Amino acid sequence: MNRGFYTIIAAQFFSSLADNALLIAAIALLTQMHSPEWMTPLLKLFFVLSYVLLAAFVGAFADALPKGRVMFVTNMIKIVGCSMMFFDVHPLFAYGIVGFGAAAYSPAKYGILTELLPPEKLVAANGWIEGLTVSSIILGTVMGGALLNPHIADNLLHHYLPLIGLTLHTATEAALCIITVIYVCAAIFNLRIPDTGARYAHQERNAVRLVVDFSNCCTTLWKDKLGQISLAVTTLFWGAGATLQFIVLKWAEHSLGMPLGKAAILQGVVAVGVAIGAIAAARFVPLKKSLSVMPLGIAMGVAVMAMTLLHTVWLAYPLLVVIGILSGYFVVPMNALLQHRGHVLMSAGHSIAVQNFNENLSVLFMLVLYAFMIKLRLNINLIIVMFGVFVAAMMYLIMRLHAANQRKFDSLALIGEHKH
Repeated sequence: MNRGFYTIIAAQFFSSLADNALLIAAIALLTQMHSPEWMTPLLKLFFVLSYVLLAAFVGAFADALPKGRVMFVTNMIKIVGCSMMFFDVHPLFAYGIVGFGAAAYSPAKYGILTELLPPEKLVAANGWIEGLTVSSIILGTVMGGALLNPHIADNLLHHYLPLIGLTLHTATEAALCIITVIYVCAAIFNLRIPDTGARYAHQERNAVRLVVDFSNCCTTLWKDKLGQISLAVTTLFWGAGATLQFIVLKWAEHSLGMPLGKAAILQGVVAVGVAIGAIAAARFVPLKKSLSVMPLGIAMGVAVMAMTLLHTVWLAYPLLVVIGILSGYFVVPMNALLQHRGHVLMSAGHSIAVQNFNENLSVLFMLVLYAFMIKLRLNINLIIVMFGVFVAAMMYLIMRLHAANQRKFDSLALIGEHKH
């Protein structure tokens, strides 16, 4: 891996770190506003809405400019969204603006990998990206919870922040200030990302044609026998992962009696497992063996259901790590395969935009479903069982589809196929 790659992952680390700390701060703001419980998962819904609504346009934007410049501009949009929370803008809307920046950031972040690296290094690169992203989720959620800790917040408000001329009144304001600084760090790294020299044909600017082009890209990837399997798996995974974030917070409150600041640490525990699984997959699973990891998706669904049996923190930790390891080990190879097939079939930016559209449509659907269950006041353990059964059943159906495809096509030959 070259220096440019490490600059990319440093920029991604700080940007994702801020995103996840900001989610915890936004949840705290909703709590201060005495918002109903079902509104909490809608934070993530507003964040990912842009991924779906802008999918037809962000791929063209990512391919129209050098990707380092795209990442800098979109990171600045995140800073605007974060700053809006200082001025009493509703957290749902402000976090939605951050999501707008993230939606445009993502095709550039992943697309630059296929420009910078050969196909055989994509699994390892994804292991690095996912490992660092998950590390940022761990640190971001833990940091978000820590910044809301009364003792830490008191030190920030009365000792440190006044030294740089800031007068703040609440723990959440102090947290937002620190998070903004982290976004600025990401922006500095964005400016250091090298230009790969990759240039694409002139990008379409007509909105209708962009939508038609995007729908053609979607159809191409879903019809491809390898693309449809990897896209189905990653779509399921990201929808399930986003929902699991909120399920863990609710479960920690209900079954373990933990407040938000401490419950955020459990999200970090899951993320530790994902990082371990991602690194192991990068080490042991070559691109040609990527489809062999699918049974772990069923195992993850079963492991999630075991959460209902636990009522002590020290038993919860190892189970959440196991759930994370299973997730990371099976999603990283599938992600790399999807990127490779997308790059073979279309341009880097367009293929990542298609991936984001499908994955975040899944996130929207599952979060709305979860918010509806919370509004109906369903028991959290019942929700967890339904969630686990759904994930395991969907993975089984995807495996059956892959088996049917294998009877007609040689998967290894498809993986080895290159763009002409």
